[in-house]
Amino acid sequence: MTSSTGADRNPEVLWRPTAEQVAGTRLAEFREWLRTERGLDLPDYPALWDWSVSDLEGFWGAIADFFDVAFHERAERVLDAEVMPGAKWFPAATLNYAEHALRGGPGKSDEDVAVVFAREDGAGSQLTFGELRARVAAMRAAFVELGVRRGDRVAALAPNCPETLIAFLATASLGATWSSCSPDFGVRAVADRFVQIEPTVLVAVDGYAYGGRTYDIRATVDELRGLLPGASVVLVDYVGAGGLDGTEDFAALLDRHRGAELAFDPVPFDHPLWVLYSSGTTGLPKGIVHGHGGMVLEQLKAIGLHAGLGPGDTFLWFTTTGWMMWNFLVGGLLTGTRLLLFDGSPGHPSLDVLWDLAERHRVTYFGTSAPFVQSCLKKELRPAEHHDLGALRTVGSTGSPLSVDGFRWIAEHVGADVQIASVSGGTDLCTAIVGAAPDVPVWLGEISCALLGAAVRSYSEDGAELRGEVGELVLTKPMPTMPVFFWNDPDGSRLREAYFDTYPGVWRHGDWIEVTDRGSLIIHGRSDSTLNRGGIRMGTAEFYRVVEAFEEVADSLVIDTSGAGGEGELLCFLVLAEGARLADVEGELKRRLRDELSPRHVPNRFLLVDEVPQTLNGKKLEVPVKKILAGGDPERAVSRDALRNPAALDPFVQLAAGANG
Repeated sequence: MTSSTGADRNPEVLWRPTAEQVAGTRLAEFREWLRTERGLDLPDYPALWDWSVSDLEGFWGAIADFFDVAFHERAERVLDAEVMPGAKWFPAATLNYAEHALRGGPGKSDEDVAVVFAREDGAGSQLTFGELRARVAAMRAAFVELGVRRGDRVAALAPNCPETLIAFLATASLGATWSSCSPDFGVRAVADRFVQIEPTVLVAVDGYAYGGRTYDIRATVDELRGLLPGASVVLVDYVGAGGLDGTEDFAALLDRHRGAELAFDPVPFDHPLWVLYSSGTTGLPKGIVHGHGGMVLEQLKAIGLHAGLGPGDTFLWFTTTGWMMWNFLVGGLLTGTRLLLFDGSPGHPSLDVLWDLAERHRVTYFGTSAPFVQSCLKKELRPAEHHDLGALRTVGSTGSPLSVDGFRWIAEHVGADVQIASVSGGTDLCTAIVGAAPDVPVWLGEISCALLGAAVRSYSEDGAELRGEVGELVLTKPMPTMPVFFWNDPDGSRLREAYFDTYPGVWRHGDWIEVTDRGSLIIHGRSDSTLNRGGIRMGTAEFYRVVEAFEEVADSLVIDTSGAGGEGELLCFLVLAEGARLADVEGELKRRLRDELSPRHVPNRFLLVDEVPQTLNGKKLEVPVKKILAGGDPERAVSRDALRNPAALDPFVQLAAGANG
């Protein structure tokens, strides 16, 4: 199948860098360094990418040398063998992630601003690198006092704020392992994650602000204490909700250890840095462990070369601490980039709040989600007309595929000179594997390129490489940020099952992707939620692009109930905008789907719901809903504690009960 935005046509170029712009990038500097230091003539991005995935040792070794990675013990070689799983990167090398975030360098003097913080209720602050170093040193000493040692875990129920960043860097400096959840997670969802890893310390806030309200979560923290025996609790006075008996006060700990020495314990390259979690829609969320060295190299590459961020730049990505984009945002410190941490609702008091911040703080790189872009489009926001966005160089988008209309809206109403970095990767790798580069154009509706060092391919069901057709997104070569291991998976069987069962020795990512003749890419949605109608396969992303372009549609969920028993129904669940009626839009929806997709992809039925059920990280619940509608046990199909809005599942359970009763 060929996409309507794919390799069979030449889409409009929305952005193309000038030769002068390219010459001034860190990527161009890297290419020149390769020419003079390594004798490599790689004149353009395709040549550089080809080399990066064909000579893994040469490429990742060059990244380490170009960015002067601070190894305490150096490795004899970069990679012992190109195998998956089980690749050993920089064997015997030692280093520390926090050292790279806090060491000196351009843009990182004690007087340079490292962090700007803004909360939706107007609270805010900033920290210089000197202040950040001092507070990390104090918290490091406090953690030692609380019994934290190398390999122990520190967990955090905390928002995107300076205290969370300080606690993370202190944890990493000790060689302890970090894990965080957003404070809006419920007790069960937090416990499902943190009980697994048995933290020595739990850092928690007393509450949080969101959507114009303040929430007191001390009862949640207190309940968690009972589920985490032996864990000391450090409480952050974040919203003034009050203290909690038997806990340590975050600010008091910093004061008590003021003047402590900043130090960094060298750890092996693959030593656990943090534990991220799968969405956990069935069973316990999988604890995905990444190593210090892999994240150092990947973030230097992705943020330093691809995003082009460094001294003098300001980096904003709207995220919570329960999403891997927080871990990615923190990586800006490695390149001397100023971080803008925002905590709150991106829609309160209006959708202008993030654009206001971009203007006020001269944001260079504005990162957000595709649904946020779609919301701005539907509200007919015109950020460039009402804000001075002169410092803005790039808008990043992830979380789900960015629609063609979303691309065009950014180009027309944020800035024609702004690069659109639609990126995709995920928690599994804690980075993007497809995205943008400073010397690659942006084509309407397409992701510009595979990232350096990411051997991205599209595979057919039988493992043949595809071009201009939709196939499984795979990685044919290892990357340093592939999980070191899954938590509580001693023999590695769960990890192998997650990524390597379909194509032995090849990483199956779980997305449908199309690689065009230009080397650009199109994500068509998750491959386990494909719409297969009469033998015509299509990703859900294409369906949503059509349906959610209607201003009458606030959200949607499409489910193909086909299975082993034959072709079932195609059902489209709609959340309508205020005042909209299905009768007024249904006919045009059918016509547009027929014309833009195919007659087979016109739903058998449109059904109205109040909400689309989502995971805690905001992913639509396609596969579990399909299982429920097929008659599966709802309790086995999905854990409600893994959902942001568990009540949104009820209409689907009721529909299934009626159909199968």
